[in-house]
Amino acid sequence: MTVMVGDSVNTSSCHESRLLIVGLGLIGGSLAAALRVAGFQGQIAACDPDEQEIARGIEMGLIDSGGTQLAELVDDATMVVLAVPVLAMESVMANLAEALPNASADVVITDVGSTKATIRACAQRVFGQVPTNMVLGHPIAGSEKSGVAAANPRLYVDHKVILTPEPNVDRSALQRVRCLWKACGAEVLEMDVERHDQVLARTSHLPHLLAFSLVDTLARQDERLDIFRYAAGGFRDFTRIAGSDPVMWRDIFIANKEAVLASLDDFEAGLSRLRHAVEAGDSDALIATFDRASHARHYSTLY
Repeated sequence: MTVMVGDSVNTSSCHESRLLIVGLGLIGGSLAAALRVAGFQGQIAACDPDEQEIARGIEMGLIDSGGTQLAELVDDATMVVLAVPVLAMESVMANLAEALPNASADVVITDVGSTKATIRACAQRVFGQVPTNMVLGHPIAGSEKSGVAAANPRLYVDHKVILTPEPNVDRSALQRVRCLWKACGAEVLEMDVERHDQVLARTSHLPHLLAFSLVDTLARQDERLDIFRYAAGGFRDFTRIAGSDPVMWRDIFIANKEAVLASLDDFEAGLSRLRHAVEAGDSDALIATFDRASHARHYSTLY
């Protein structure tokens, strides 16, 4: 895929002169693709440990330049987007801290991590506190695909991006990160770190955990070939996310352990009630559960 400017997602309101994306996978690559389509006029550079990903990103027209060494790419960057796995974040921040004197004087740092408390703690350990020019964020978008080859310029269109700024954040830095994501067609919201991790544990992390578990359970069974061969659309829809990047999701579950376990406790309690209703042939309890779920699903589609 070569990204062509035209049929733009949004007229770019992002005016960074040099954007550096650290981690050129699906999320970082799609960010670059969305900005290109939106008519972004600045330079886009990328850092990734895989030289082939950098070469592919250049070939696709997503980035202007890139490399594997962060220190060599920070020069004159006005915004740095950290798009690496959660458990790699601290080492990347440490490398970034050493190179920041070479960045633009008004550089802004942001991230795309799925858990915010862990990443905030990384920043506090590396910098002593969350720098006022750092705006933590999380685009609520993704795919079971991975790598820059899966970059999608419309990945963020009409999707939410949650920013979790610290109370002392530089308001200009916050506005610039908002503009970055609005240029990609996203709806930008703000939330505190703890609330973000609780909400995402229930709406994203738990469903992924269940999908991984279900597919793994079925894959262990002797008749697995027939099970998967005759699986209907509902099974494919639910288990599609089990094809997601295992390393990324391992990091998320470890980093957001407490919130994930709390949501899993709630789910297990509900599943136990449902199991009891099935065992007892309790039609009323089954109908009540399904009816509540149906209404809740309908209500959620309004947002």
